[in-house]
Amino acid sequence: MAANEEDSALVKLELACSDLRTLLQSSAKLEKDLEEMEKKFDSIDEKLSTAAKRVAPLQSLAMAAKALETRINRAVSPALGLLHSFKLSESFQKKLIELSDKLSIEKNPRKRLKKLLKYVQCVDQLNEVINLISRDGEPVIQKLQEVVEFLSRTKATDQYRTQRLKETLITLKALYESEVDAMRFDGLLDEALLNLQDEFEIMLQQMKHQNIGEQQADEEADQTLVSDLGTEMEVQVLRRIAETLSASDCLDICIDIFVKVRYRRAAKALMRLNPDYLRTYTPEEIDEMQWESLETAISLWIQHFELAVKTVFVSEKKLCKQVLGGLPEVLIWLECFVKIADKIMAVFFRFGEGVARSNREPQKLFKLLEMFDSLEKLKLEFTEIFEGESGADICIRFRELEKLLVHASSKVFWEFGLQIEGTSDFFAPQQDGSVPKLVRYAVNYLKYLTTETYSAPMAKVFRTEQMWKAGILSKPETDENLLKDAISNIMEALQRNIESKSSSYKDKILPHIFVMNTYWYIYMRSRNTELGKLIGEQYMKQKYKSAAEESAYMYQWRAWRPLVRLLEKEESEEQDNGTKATAAFVRGKLEAFFNRFDEISQRHARGYSIPDADLREQLREATVKLVVPVYSEFLNAHSKLLSGESYVSPESLKGLVGQVFNGTDRTSNGKPKRRDSKDTVPGRNSVSVEGELKNFRRSRSKSIDA
Repeated sequence: MAANEEDSALVKLELACSDLRTLLQSSAKLEKDLEEMEKKFDSIDEKLSTAAKRVAPLQSLAMAAKALETRINRAVSPALGLLHSFKLSESFQKKLIELSDKLSIEKNPRKRLKKLLKYVQCVDQLNEVINLISRDGEPVIQKLQEVVEFLSRTKATDQYRTQRLKETLITLKALYESEVDAMRFDGLLDEALLNLQDEFEIMLQQMKHQNIGEQQADEEADQTLVSDLGTEMEVQVLRRIAETLSASDCLDICIDIFVKVRYRRAAKALMRLNPDYLRTYTPEEIDEMQWESLETAISLWIQHFELAVKTVFVSEKKLCKQVLGGLPEVLIWLECFVKIADKIMAVFFRFGEGVARSNREPQKLFKLLEMFDSLEKLKLEFTEIFEGESGADICIRFRELEKLLVHASSKVFWEFGLQIEGTSDFFAPQQDGSVPKLVRYAVNYLKYLTTETYSAPMAKVFRTEQMWKAGILSKPETDENLLKDAISNIMEALQRNIESKSSSYKDKILPHIFVMNTYWYIYMRSRNTELGKLIGEQYMKQKYKSAAEESAYMYQWRAWRPLVRLLEKEESEEQDNGTKATAAFVRGKLEAFFNRFDEISQRHARGYSIPDADLREQLREATVKLVVPVYSEFLNAHSKLLSGESYVSPESLKGLVGQVFNGTDRTSNGKPKRRDSKDTVPGRNSVSVEGELKNFRRSRSKSIDA
């Protein structure tokens, strides 16, 4: 077994040696092949180097040709584009002429607007092409000239081609220099822009404010309606025209046309309201106006001012934004609107300022408050309409007018109080004790002032003035307290005036009649009114009704108490009640009584006046209760002495007393006037004072003769 294994190992070893010899033989052959390949590569490399040396000049020429082609293309391509632009310009000009002809013969408004819009678009296209030619022409010619110079210098092409390129350059340069300026300033584009300006102006003139007069006449309308001045198509065309004019360096002309035309239209719309009163605006001229005319003018000013702001200017502002809002200058439309409104507002402002600076007459207060209240209601809307820096000046003048009205209203009110106190020294009291005109005027003035229409503006005037004096951070009183304090001051001034006048009477009874009449008038006219509620009903009773009742008592004491005393019993009557002397004494007392009664009656008829029917009735009843019972008691006490004689019965005396209070009133010039039936308070017996007294005197005379 061992021998077999050794034989096997020897066989394997021999096989391995045989493989090794074969491998060595292959390696020698491979080395030989590599040497041969190396020789071939060296031969190829040598051939390539020779070829490269031969091709190098051709490669250089190809690169030069490519560079020349690039340089020529950089100049020729823009030149071709420039020539194409000239062709477009010519085609757009022909199209403009066609559109212009169609536009001139078109009568239908809507179709004409559509053609006009196409016309504007064509103008935009022509303008864009001309701007392109103007912008690119010089650089294109410059590049082409550089190429010609390069070819001439380098002789990169033949002389014939270079010459043709030179001629092309000269022709293009001449065309550019001669045509561009003509196209921009003297050609069809310029004519088209002029046509657009005319169309712009005509369309703006055709946009009118509708129904201005009707709105002003309709006083029941709660809110003024704002209407668009043009249709959507008209606004679109106007906007495109404005943009076209702006892009063609005609913005200033566009703005001038817009402002001029729309100002005239707005002014003409307001002129339909016939505001002739605005021609009078200086304080001196306003002072010379009749009050009725001035009152009407101020009322119209308030209506027209509101109408101008809420209707005319709102519409004008909307149109400005629609037409000019798309221009590159963002806020140019606001400036245009302010220019349109400025002159019109100046006319309104100067009238308001003239009224505020004119004489401070008491009746002017209510119109000043109406003006102030209307501005207050318009303030928020006014600042919104005239917004931004452009409207700052108009808003400032608006606030200045408000300040003037606040000062003027306050001055008129306080000067009215001073006038009330001042009249006590210069004017005599009423000779018949009736209510002075000043008191009537002042009470009705304050009643009117405390109505809902005027109380709120007046209180706001006081509050505004107080804030100006004390500062914004101060805490002003409530509007009601401010108004109450101010009116209380006027009432106190009126009371001082009444007390001063009452002390100037020489008659002892007239002061009481005067004070009674006046305070009673103040109380009756103030109760159950806004004035009474503001001052306080209880305060009015304590202050004025009580004073009137006290004066009525004093009037009775002074006027009728001495009459009653004539019939009071004396000691002599009690001691001898049946003698002839006593009878004569009694008849004498009756005669003295009626003589005094006649004197009182005459004095009431000629010198005393109690205008208020209710007050007269109360005084009549009180006087009857004072006089008639005493007279009746006197007759009953001396009935035996007066038996068989004629005398006035108590019932007749009651009628006579009533006749004193139901007789004649005094007019303002002191002459008696007959009472109307509505002022008569009927008594039980309608008798004549004079007739009864004559009958009594006749019977008295007969008894004496007998």
